[in-house]
Amino acid sequence: MAEEIAALEHTGTWDIVPLPSSTAPITCKWVYKIKTRSDGSIERYKARLTFAPVAHRTTVHTLVAVASVRRWAISQLDVKNAFLHGELHEEVYMHPPPVYTVPDGHVCRLRRSLYGLMQAPRAWFERFTSVVTAAGFVASQHDPALFVHTLPRGRTLILLYVDDMLITGDDLEYIAFVKACLSEQFHMSVLGSLSYFLGIEVSSTSDGYYLSQRKYIQDILTMLVSLISTPRTLPWIFTFAFVPQMAFLLRIRLAIAIFIVYLGITRPDISYDIHILSQFMSAPTSIHYGHLLRILRYLRGNIDQCLFFSSSSSLQLYAYSDATRGTDPSDFKSISTYCVFLGSSLISWKTKKQTDVARSSAEAELRALACVTAEVTWLQWLLADFGVAITSSTPDPVKHQLTKHIGIDCFFIRIVWFLSSMCLRSCSLQICLPRVILELNMVFFSPNSVLLIHHEFEGGFINMGCALLAASWLISSHDVQQFSISSLNAAPAFFAACNNCTP
Repeated sequence: MAEEIAALEHTGTWDIVPLPSSTAPITCKWVYKIKTRSDGSIERYKARLTFAPVAHRTTVHTLVAVASVRRWAISQLDVKNAFLHGELHEEVYMHPPPVYTVPDGHVCRLRRSLYGLMQAPRAWFERFTSVVTAAGFVASQHDPALFVHTLPRGRTLILLYVDDMLITGDDLEYIAFVKACLSEQFHMSVLGSLSYFLGIEVSSTSDGYYLSQRKYIQDILTMLVSLISTPRTLPWIFTFAFVPQMAFLLRIRLAIAIFIVYLGITRPDISYDIHILSQFMSAPTSIHYGHLLRILRYLRGNIDQCLFFSSSSSLQLYAYSDATRGTDPSDFKSISTYCVFLGSSLISWKTKKQTDVARSSAEAELRALACVTAEVTWLQWLLADFGVAITSSTPDPVKHQLTKHIGIDCFFIRIVWFLSSMCLRSCSLQICLPRVILELNMVFFSPNSVLLIHHEFEGGFINMGCALLAASWLISSHDVQQFSISSLNAAPAFFAACNNCTP
């Protein structure tokens, strides 16, 4: 607490003034937190006296993927007492914090933002933006938490997530200048090369970057060890429909919201499970609780999986979409899913229930295609900020006219595919990559299988697509593991389909 009080006084957070008449001061309290390292050891004890933009998950993946291919070093920095740097323009009075002595009848008039104020995150972000803009950076129009600086000699990128930031690029001299500039304006901690960011463990080798949440999963399992003694190889079983019932336990909702959802940053294999269970957070039942435990058992058996961003990957976008029609018996709405690769690196994926009931499979597929088209369009703009040019190619038209009620999606797709640098091709149902996420669950590969498939990249568009999924995952276990898809019965059939299919 003494350290935090000193920081509050150093930044001039408040003035001690008499309380004006007809003014009601706000209260405050101490909030304590233990900050740990990636290995679980305690880094420091934090005390905090309690809507800013933050980096999008896909932007983080894209930054790591591009840095891996271009072999840029990624440095991590942390701003101490970040919210105290924001300037407060409103007139706000606060009771002094506990153990802080002021004269009778006096209160604290806040000059700077403080944790817990609605203005605090935005005020801090505006302050940081003004500093980096003065240093020559420009905020990206496609992700406001990404700042870009371009010179003929190189490019520098800063990605901000509240008070944590990543800085990378090929202009090492300017990166050193930026670090010095930020240290003059804020109380900074230079944490060195990227290793642990937002609960994600990052390891770097000559082959690329590996992202995992092993410690985060281990913390969950430690708390619930008695409930998940038996590991599972698959996260889900489609044997019955989920129907909302009376609330069962509040802890189910908390477990889903706090534990499982955040794993979606590095675990696309549970994307569908997160999508399903999140629909019942307000009224979970014992059935949902049982399947939540099944997911946790699955994570226990596959704790070492991680995302792999290869340094030998290309920088070409590949996107896959799929949909199921009327699979939810409660409302008969279809489910869309897609995954987007930058070369061999999986950077974006999503599973989402469609807002309207589809009258045909074609309609459901079209809406899924519109969803991934919007994502790819945004990614093309974002990649331009990274200095990645997307190669143009002749687009194939959408060859069939659709009914009027979905004409907007049809028109959107036709315009984008005709006027942009995208091309549209169909995939066999058996090897459609989103089907892996949608119908099952996850495809498991041994490290040897990943390397074997990686050599098949030059065989064609479909071969590459299948290899992308394999190469994007690293399985630490050296046991040969099987995969299971409802439309396939054996791994050889899957690989045979990969080798025989052409666009």
